[in-house]
Amino acid sequence: MPSKLEKFDDFNSFTNCFTLYFENIESGLPLKGKWHNQHFKNQNPIVLELGCGKGEYSVGLAKNNPNKNYIGVDIKGNRIWTGAKEATDSKLNNVAFVRTRIDFIDHCFNENEVSEIWITFPDPQPQKTRVRKRLTHMMFINRYKKFLKPGGLIHLKTDSTGFYEYTLEVIKENNFTLLFNTDDLYMNCPSGREELINIKTHYEKLFTDKGEKIKYCCFKIN
Repeated sequence: MPSKLEKFDDFNSFTNCFTLYFENIESGLPLKGKWHNQHFKNQNPIVLELGCGKGEYSVGLAKNNPNKNYIGVDIKGNRIWTGAKEATDSKLNNVAFVRTRIDFIDHCFNENEVSEIWITFPDPQPQKTRVRKRLTHMMFINRYKKFLKPGGLIHLKTDSTGFYEYTLEVIKENNFTLLFNTDDLYMNCPSGREELINIKTHYEKLFTDKGEKIKYCCFKIN
């Protein structure tokens, strides 16, 4: 297994990996508004995975859905390395990765550039003092609104009952459109959506091995 330093070197050499540093926030990611034409070179829908970790979900979805483009976002380059290397080795041209903080996500994409967002097993930030860090807090949702297409979907998968219930409250309080939700996805997977349970992240495997129930919801914010 390569060291962290070797992974960092690989990350910088991969053609499917990009970084937005704090000092470049004002100008934004160079591909902002240009993902379709300059990177993917097609007009297929763009789907984000926020807090993608090792990128298992982004890569798995990209393999299953060649007519969509996937971008995994995480702050940890050594985690992203795993998915980026698999995508490179598998010659998957419809998946890319961005290393940055989710706080800066609206500096990476232009208005109407993204069709869907996946939030897969984020840190639930259970402390009341950290509620603004939750990825379904309105502070983040207002950022998503800047680049998510009208009618665009947001998917949440989590093992945290508290985070799941918090998200349902956000949806209700803001009159968002809740399309589907379940507090036990493996018992109530929607027909035709088997990829919801067939693709597992590293953390999802840990949780399901322990018998944890996986919660899921899908909603629209505009």
